[in-house]
Amino acid sequence: MGEERLVRGYGGHLLVAVSLGWLTLQSGRLLLPPLLPTVIEDLAITPFRAGIALSLLWGVYALCQYPSGHYSDYLSRKTLLVAGLGLACLGFAALYGAVNYPLFLVGVAVVGVGVGLYPTAARALISDHFEARRGGAFGLHTASGDVGGGAAAGLAVVALAVGTWRIAFLPVVATLAVLLFGVHQLSREPYTIETVPLDVRTAGGRLFAESEVRWLVFAYCLFALSWQGTAGFLPTYLQQTKGFSPALASAGFAGLFLVGAVVKPLAGDLGDRMQRGRVAAGALALGALALGVLVVAQSTAAVVAATALYAVGLMGFPPVMQAHLMSVFPDASMGGDLGFARTVYIGVGSLGPTYIGFVVQHTSYDVAFAGLVCGLVVGTVVVGWRTQQGNG
Repeated sequence: MGEERLVRGYGGHLLVAVSLGWLTLQSGRLLLPPLLPTVIEDLAITPFRAGIALSLLWGVYALCQYPSGHYSDYLSRKTLLVAGLGLACLGFAALYGAVNYPLFLVGVAVVGVGVGLYPTAARALISDHFEARRGGAFGLHTASGDVGGGAAAGLAVVALAVGTWRIAFLPVVATLAVLLFGVHQLSREPYTIETVPLDVRTAGGRLFAESEVRWLVFAYCLFALSWQGTAGFLPTYLQQTKGFSPALASAGFAGLFLVGAVVKPLAGDLGDRMQRGRVAAGALALGALALGVLVVAQSTAAVVAATALYAVGLMGFPPVMQAHLMSVFPDASMGGDLGFARTVYIGVGSLGPTYIGFVVQHTSYDVAFAGLVCGLVVGTVVVGWRTQQGNG
């Protein structure tokens, strides 16, 4: 494969380009949580209906993971990347024009399809060009999404200060249009359009044939449930329960991703040097502990510290575990296998916002977030147990 350079050479340039795409897609998708209190008020909806909208976004996104990876194996990575950027651009434009809840749901669904087509193909492309430094490359790529999360919080604050929540999506639409052209120009792959059967049964059978993969995907489901639940409602939680102002809550939300942007490359590199199972289990354990502290914390300083530690724990998990899964999958079906796994764990995780909204409507935010702590503890035990089994 030759020397693997993360930001130089053809492989490095592709890594940078698809990571910028992921940064922008994430910044657009993650605009919704900090804007959610204003959206709820403007559209006159309940927290439960808002949770349904977020679950629709994540659910559609999840359903697109396997088709994205499978088609990228049989067509080309470039075909899926450009299609994803184009559809997401249309979806964010639709959100800009959403004046009622049904139109809001339509925009959210289109965004889910566009963003859903992108990341599995992007990760498969990265795996095509990186082997020895795959963990580091995954860390850099996934960290770009966290930079996007931080940018989303800033965009939300500016949009609400100068106009309505809808205008926050305009810079996202413009940037995606530019990046679509950039990926089109840079990639040497051809566009390939043809009919390819999905063959979901074969993919599922192949993926879950190994006991280790089944248990690791189960643990990943618990991680995704916690992550998507907290990401969807953290700004609202900080305002409603911890007494934060909208600006301070958005800053806390941004901090979640900015910490992740630093942690993910470090965790990916650490996973390349150490046993990935131990790094992943340690990350989940730290996330569970920090989220538990966040629930009981009363002072602003304690809440901020717990949020930062939660980011360190949860953001350290994906690059390590994804690199491990990619090393298990056969090269010929790597994209499809990762896509099927992502469909499962993101699909389960998409229920996180609906779970939060439902529990809040009947009890409180603290009870809802405490339930996520329990899920992370179980995930930690599962990953630690499987790692120990592998050593045995």
